[in-house]
Amino acid sequence: MHITRPARPARPSRRSALLGVTAAAGLSLAAVTLLGTAEAAPRPTTRPTIVLEHGAFADAASWDGVVTRLHRAGYPVVSAANPLRGPATDAAYLRSVVQHIDGPVVLVGHSYGGTVISQAAVGLEDKVKALVYIAAFLPDTGESSLGLTNKFPGSTLGQAIESVDYTLPDGGQGADVYIKPEKFRAQFAADVPEAEARLMAAGQRPVAAAALEEESTAAAWKTIPAWSLITTRDLNIPVAAQRYMSARAKARTTTIDASHAVSVSHPDAVARIVQQAARTVR
Repeated sequence: MHITRPARPARPSRRSALLGVTAAAGLSLAAVTLLGTAEAAPRPTTRPTIVLEHGAFADAASWDGVVTRLHRAGYPVVSAANPLRGPATDAAYLRSVVQHIDGPVVLVGHSYGGTVISQAAVGLEDKVKALVYIAAFLPDTGESSLGLTNKFPGSTLGQAIESVDYTLPDGGQGADVYIKPEKFRAQFAADVPEAEARLMAAGQRPVAAAALEEESTAAAWKTIPAWSLITTRDLNIPVAAQRYMSARAKARTTTIDASHAVSVSHPDAVARIVQQAARTVR
């Protein structure tokens, strides 16, 4: 005997069911779809802006490899031009750059740029959330870049530089300091390819001689968390000086076998340390 089972009623499709629910609620399908998308989308996170300050005998292009990597990681970056006239003047200029930026900032200084960020960030603790020193000076109040260099053995910068006197149209006079082109690579960028080091030597920015002797008037690393990258093949700032300043500032410290031009020769390492600091910003 053959028994015919009654056919099951067709199950409404997911789309039909959703249409029924939305119709009962007085909503369109599009509205529900948009609402669901909004709930599922991750909340945007605000990343700090990374402000890079170059030092003497370099320019903003010395950060190019680091900038590329930070952009790839999703960070907004400003590679600021450093006037290289003196800590007070240069810090005032950098402060104007920082104050123009919306949201939190991580300040990064290379070499003499460390002196500048240490002074520029004072009083901006609500905005500058971290300081990163890359083969840099971390001076205390009353200290100068030249004084800290001479405090420890190891720098050969004095034998590699030349001074050029100048007179301004308003009668002002001074002296700018350069690294002699033929000595630039060995002194500043020994681990940078020769052709690239020649370009760096040709485009180096001179620093005012007085800037290296001008004493700092403030030290932001006393109130803002600090990170430091120490370069063991550095002939500009002795490694002992870097270690002394980093320990005094209680900076989170990384050591690398590199020349003073570490941002050019090891941009991956520099970018990693900057990101470590940036990830602490809330």
